[in-house]
Amino acid sequence: MRIGLFGGTFDPPHAAHLGASLLAMKRLKLDRMWWLVTPGNPLKDTRGLQPLEKRIADARALTAHPRIDVTGLEAVINTRYTYDTLHFLVRRCPGVRFVWVMGADNLRSFYRWQNWREIAQLMPMAVVDRMGSSLYAASGRAAQALGRYCIPESRAADLADHKPPAWVYLHGLKSPLSSTALRAIRTGPDA
Repeated sequence: MRIGLFGGTFDPPHAAHLGASLLAMKRLKLDRMWWLVTPGNPLKDTRGLQPLEKRIADARALTAHPRIDVTGLEAVINTRYTYDTLHFLVRRCPGVRFVWVMGADNLRSFYRWQNWREIAQLMPMAVVDRMGSSLYAASGRAAQALGRYCIPESRAADLADHKPPAWVYLHGLKSPLSSTALRAIRTGPDA
């Protein structure tokens, strides 16, 4: 079984999240995609964040795809950091070939994540291009540190079979949608 893991606050979930998932499933030949809706991102201000249950319900309504599962796993297993969640899954599901999927905007700040180098050692990673992000993400600190482990995009279908660290940059999705921008519209300038 090949499963992509796509984490985030999903506040709100939007068409670019779905597009990134579908692109990754197709290009990486994944059997399933699990959305890991986090209770809160330790690197972001979580004031004004919609309740977890609402974000999960909204994500499920958006995806409505038979191979995309929306979960609140981090709340269930009481983890706060991506590394802890991924480590739990690797231990719990030894026969599954997981791939961590993230947007190019996250690659830029990946070096700030707790245990980011260990995340790269846990499972292969796919970085999905985002509008504007491709200009700076690949030159960021984490991308440079992990550069020698980047496989050609033409071999993306083999990523799940690679021993980590291994990662690929997937081009093709250029949506301008952003949860941060959508939250700003939702709350207004005076919120």
